Amino acid sequence: MKILISNDDGYLAPGLLALADAMSKIAEVVVVAPERNRSGASNALTLDKPLSVSKAGDNVYFVDGTPSDCVHIALTGLLDYRPDLIVSGINQGQNMGDDTLYSGTVAAATEGFLFGIPAIAFSQAEKGWGFIDDAARFALNLVKHKLDDLHKPYLLNVNIPNCHYADIKGVQVTRLGRRHQSEPVIKSADPRGNPIYWIGPPGAAKDASEGTDFHAVAQGYVSVTPLQVDLTHTQQLLELKKVWQ
Repeated sequence: MKILISNDDGYLAPGLLALADAMSKIAEVVVVAPERNRSGASNALTLDKPLSVSKAGDNVYFVDGTPSDCVHIALTGLLDYRPDLIVSGINQGQNMGDDTLYSGTVAAATEGFLFGIPAIAFSQAEKGWGFIDDAARFALNLVKHKLDDLHKPYLLNVNIPNCHYADIKGVQVTRLGRRHQSEPVIKSADPRGNPIYWIGPPGAAKDASEGTDFHAVAQGYVSVTPLQVDLTHTQQLLELKKVWQ
């Protein structure tokens, strides 16, 4: 089995190192990840400049681009084979609800899915890398035992509570929750007095009801959410067609 690993926290992030170590127990692993933190990069591809790829060790590469760049380059030129699976993460902090639209961790997995390769994005519910080895152990067991019967390719978003492996209550298959709109920007000034703005923190959960990823993780379960890429609003197709009839 051959596994490609990427992330959005950078190639030196503890979450990626733990994930790569875990997956190496069952597969031939190659890491292609950003050279620095690119959280919030979403599915951006770098089209306005060439990208550099550097080698950090055996089967470890870093790219001066986005998570999507990393997976795209790996699949279209860097690797001389097609991976069996792409895993992304383990992200420092949750990627649940609307956050999945902005997440570079999810985007790296999505890029692989677009190439027809099964892909999983792994995140921890809280920041700080607490219990990261336990999260990696769960990720390994999920890949080893639970996915053979899924229709391929699949795209899964997995959020893991920060706790000992033995304290994980189980797995819940969930839908994405929803957040309230983000908090206001944080206004400041640069050293010359020019106004600058920091994007504010995400809003609180708006829909964290039973069945959502928010609810599952809050109860101590791992949340596994199947994702799709088709953004078509099928319910509005007929309504919109009527406009031009």
